[in-house]
Amino acid sequence: MPVGRDAHRWSTFRSERTLVVAARTVTSTVRVLETLPPLLRGDSRVSVVFAYDPTSAFNAGVLDLLHTAGCRVMPWEQLGHTAPDLILSASENIDVPEADCPVLVLPHGVGFQKFVPDSRSSADRLSGVVPDSLLETRRAWLAVSHPAQEEQLLATHPKAAGRTLLVGDPCFDELVSSRPRRKAYRDALGIAEHQRLVMVSSTWGPTSLLGRHPALLPRLLSQLPYDDYRVGTIIHPNVWSAHGAWQIHTLQAAALDAGLLLMPAIHAWRPALVAADVLIGDHGSVTLYGAAAGTPLLLAAFGGDAVPGTAVQDMAAAVPRLNTRGDLLQQVEDVVRDHTPERYAAVAEHAFAEPGHALARLRTALYRLLRLPEPPSPPPSPLVLPVPDPPASPVTSWEVAIGISGDSEAPTVTVCRFPAAVSADMARPDSPSRFTHLACVDDERDHRLTESASVLVRRHPASTSVGALRWVEDTLAQFPGSLLAATEIRGGCCLVGLRDGRIVEATATGPAMDPCLLAAAVYARLREGRPLDDVQVRLRIGDTRDEDVVLRRRPTLPTG
Repeated sequence: MPVGRDAHRWSTFRSERTLVVAARTVTSTVRVLETLPPLLRGDSRVSVVFAYDPTSAFNAGVLDLLHTAGCRVMPWEQLGHTAPDLILSASENIDVPEADCPVLVLPHGVGFQKFVPDSRSSADRLSGVVPDSLLETRRAWLAVSHPAQEEQLLATHPKAAGRTLLVGDPCFDELVSSRPRRKAYRDALGIAEHQRLVMVSSTWGPTSLLGRHPALLPRLLSQLPYDDYRVGTIIHPNVWSAHGAWQIHTLQAAALDAGLLLMPAIHAWRPALVAADVLIGDHGSVTLYGAAAGTPLLLAAFGGDAVPGTAVQDMAAAVPRLNTRGDLLQQVEDVVRDHTPERYAAVAEHAFAEPGHALARLRTALYRLLRLPEPPSPPPSPLVLPVPDPPASPVTSWEVAIGISGDSEAPTVTVCRFPAAVSADMARPDSPSRFTHLACVDDERDHRLTESASVLVRRHPASTSVGALRWVEDTLAQFPGSLLAATEIRGGCCLVGLRDGRIVEATATGPAMDPCLLAAAVYARLREGRPLDDVQVRLRIGDTRDEDVVLRRRPTLPTG
C-alpha cells in the first residue's frame, strides 16, 4: 500500500485503485495539481498518493508545493515496494520501478517543442519524451494536444508508435474559458481601465528572454509611462527553482521598486496572461499560449533549442521581433495598433486540437488505464481561473515630466510619470515649456531620493485640515530641499504647501486623483510663475486621461 503495508487496517476510505503521482519538478507537479482534481472529483474508488523524486536539478520547492496543497507524500524509494494501478506524471524524465502498471505522462508545456539538457548524459534530448527503455516496456502513454505532435514524436522516437493519447490541452482550455473574467483579473492586479498591461514571459536557460536580456524589465518600466502602463513578468518555475526567489528579487530589485508585477511561480501566471494587453516573450510555452489566445505579441528572444516544424516555430515566423535597444514604447504601441485577433489562428490550430474537451478526454483515458468505469457525473468542462492576489509593491517615487501648453487662463498641463527606481539612465532635459522633478511618497525607503525630491507626498490621507497643515509644515521643515509637500484630506481635497508658506487647495472636478498628480499641477504653475488662486487647469495624464483641477489659495502657513 502507498502509505504502509498495514494501511487497510486503519484507512477510512476503502479505495479500489491506487494512483501514484510522480512529483519531480515544480513545473510538472503544478500541472498535475491543476489537472487532476476535476478528473477524480468525488470518487472514493481512487486513492491518490504523491511520490517525490528528488533527482532533478529543479527539485527545489516540490515538497513545499505538495505540503501546501495537503498532499500525502511518500519517499521515492518506497514506490518500488507498492503496487500502484497507475503512475501519473507531467515529468517525462522519471525512473519508474519495474512493474506491470501503466504510466501516463502529461505534457507540462505545449508539445515536444524544445531540446533540453539530458540529466543522464552530456547530450540534449527532446523535451516531453520518456526514455526509450520505458517505451520498450509498452507501459508508457504520452498525452498530446494535437495529432501533429504524434507525427513529430514518431520521427525521432519510433518506439512511441501506438503509445500516444490525443487529449488536447486543459491549460489552454482554461485560458479560453476564463476570458469573460478578464476585468476581474485586471482589477485584482490593480490595472485601471485606461491602462495597458504588458506581460513579459521568460522560459529558462541561457537562450531565454531573461537569459539574453536580464535588464529588459527595468528598461520597459523606464520607458512606458507609469499612469498609462503596468508591466508584469511570468518567469518559468525552473528559474525560481534553480536560482531561488532571493536571487530573482535581488536581480530585479529596481524593477520591483518601480511597480513590476512579479507573478508567483505557480498558478497565478494564467489569469495574468488573460489580463494582458501585450505579451513580450520567447520560445517558451507561455508565449505560445498567448499567441493562441489572440494576444498581441513581440518576441524578445528565440532560442536555438526550439524544435523545427513545431507550432512554436510557426509562431516565431509570424511574430514581430522586439528591438530591445530601440524605442520600447513605440514598439508596444505599434504592435497593439497593427494586431488583429485572428493573427495567430493558424498557430493555435497547429498546437491545440478540439479545444474545450481536454478534461473530458483525459478523464476517459485515466479511468480506462485504471480499469474502472467513469463516474456517472457529466464530463468535466474547463474551469474558470481564480482571481490572483496582487503581487506588486507600491511605487514610492517618480520622475515626473511636465509639459505646459495654452494660455494662463486655460492652461493644459501634461504629466508623464516614470518610476524613479528605473529612471536614472533616462535623459529628459528641461525646456521653457517642459519641466521634470522628483516626487516621493513619505514612506520612500531610500533617503537619497527623499532628500533630493522637489515634491513630497503623504501616502495616507490626513483626517483633518489641521492635521494636514501640521504634516505639511513638519515635512517642509525636515526636508529643506523640497519645494512642495502635498497631502490629501480624507473625504475631501488635496492641500499643497509651498516653501514660502503659501497653501494651495487642489481639487479634481472628476474622480478622486492621486495627490502626486495634483501636486504636479501646482508645481507647473509655480515653475511658470503663474497665479495659483482660482484657476482651473486641464491635467492631461499620459496619453489616455484628461481631468480638470481647480486651484485655490488657503491661509498661509506661519514661517520662521
